[in-house]
Amino acid sequence: MHRRQFLASAALPAALAGSAGMGADVTGQPSQARTHFAAGAVTATYTAEDHRNRLLNIGICRRAIQNCLRKHLISNYLPAQCCYNLGEYPSREPWNVSEYDAQELDRLRDHGIQLIQVFDEWNDSLRLFGADKYTAVNPDGFRKFIRLVHDRGMRIMTYGSSCFLQRTDPDFRQEWSRDGDNLVVGYWNMARCSPSSAGWRAFLLPRLVKILDDYELDGIYIDGGYVQNLRKTLTTPTEDEVIAFEETAEHDGAFADLLALIYSEVKRRGGILKLHVDGADQPRTAGLKVYDYLWVGEGVGQADGLRAAVRNHEPYVVPCIDLTFAKVENDDEPFLHSIPYMQFPVLQAGRPFTGERGMIPGVKYAGEGDFWVKRCLDAWKSYQAHPQGPHSYGTWDAVPGRSETQTTHAKWLKRYMPLVEEGTWAWLEIGQNSIFRNALPPQVVASAFANRDLHLVLANYGTTPVSLETTELFADSESPQQTAKAWNLAGRTLRILKWCAAQNT
Repeated sequence: MHRRQFLASAALPAALAGSAGMGADVTGQPSQARTHFAAGAVTATYTAEDHRNRLLNIGICRRAIQNCLRKHLISNYLPAQCCYNLGEYPSREPWNVSEYDAQELDRLRDHGIQLIQVFDEWNDSLRLFGADKYTAVNPDGFRKFIRLVHDRGMRIMTYGSSCFLQRTDPDFRQEWSRDGDNLVVGYWNMARCSPSSAGWRAFLLPRLVKILDDYELDGIYIDGGYVQNLRKTLTTPTEDEVIAFEETAEHDGAFADLLALIYSEVKRRGGILKLHVDGADQPRTAGLKVYDYLWVGEGVGQADGLRAAVRNHEPYVVPCIDLTFAKVENDDEPFLHSIPYMQFPVLQAGRPFTGERGMIPGVKYAGEGDFWVKRCLDAWKSYQAHPQGPHSYGTWDAVPGRSETQTTHAKWLKRYMPLVEEGTWAWLEIGQNSIFRNALPPQVVASAFANRDLHLVLANYGTTPVSLETTELFADSESPQQTAKAWNLAGRTLRILKWCAAQNT
């Protein structure tokens, strides 16, 4: 079976259908390609007892929960995602792939990571080494890295954009972009090319498809590069634009249509699309399905504000608290904000982010006071002072790095995965219910996850302790032998409980 065919078929929830194992290709022989993409997949066959328990638990929640913020059936969800820093770009020479990367990918596989994402350093957007924005700065090294990822059973996607292109790129055409529609930050001087431009669409779409096909990738991360109608000030079209859609503050018609075309090409190849549009926002697409995962958090200055903004976004949300601007009290805080809403933070790893990319001779950077350049200079200073770490791994990461970040991520991932296995029904931010004896205190959120087991997630977003009482017995997932109905929840903390089926019957 061809790799792309497998990816398309892998979307089926095999365990719930009663199938298991590696499977066979069209010749009847085991398909080795399938092992590349098995990470995170449910492989155990559900027995009749498993199905009975799942149905019973779903029924319990349906009867006990009268209302909630959102109800969702979990399917085709890969929560364990990592943004992998390949190396510095711009740089004096191309990054390379070595035994370091093999060992780091071994560690990430053992950590439980399912999906590797590489960012803009993969390509040569400034054309420093003879490539361009749509080709690898080190083609042989990039292909080697992709093989290393696949050999460890993980998937990989790389960076692209639906609208951004460097204004200095020789392929850029002014008629694609409205005058003044630019983003100048760090080494980027990017035009926002209009999604209504016929010429831009004809240029972009074949190149995005070529990225997927040439490098045997499993998906693409799309950076919107678009100012939404809600915030738009430049309204005079270019000569190349065709105004075909109604454009309102609630609906970005042409942008939604372009994203839908990109999404269609990715899905035809059995791939995954992750989208970022702006800060904590989601695209205004009037119901069009244009992504599998939504990256949020870039530039957001407050973690509680990020949670409030994205708590009811369409699944699946991948939060990345931008530590350039926001502060967290401890390494557990990102999980407090995300897990009750069926979200899980991205891990940042790979090669150390040294910051050298912010000081390459001959590269034109944004003016004095640019936050990205300052971030690079801070990282460079930290890296020179502490070359053995703890390291930062990207511009959103803490500078200096935090020694416990990765172990904390692994701890919470191990606890999160049983909540979101294939076929789980989730009730997020429970309202009126009979699970608790009394109404939940202000600043406390509870969510339920029902599958073969029934889990309850409790989060206290206040600063003072609270006491809760459940109507039936639960056990804390960290102490499964100890059951209780009374629960104390310290300020700014999260607990995951498991319903004790045997004791409650």
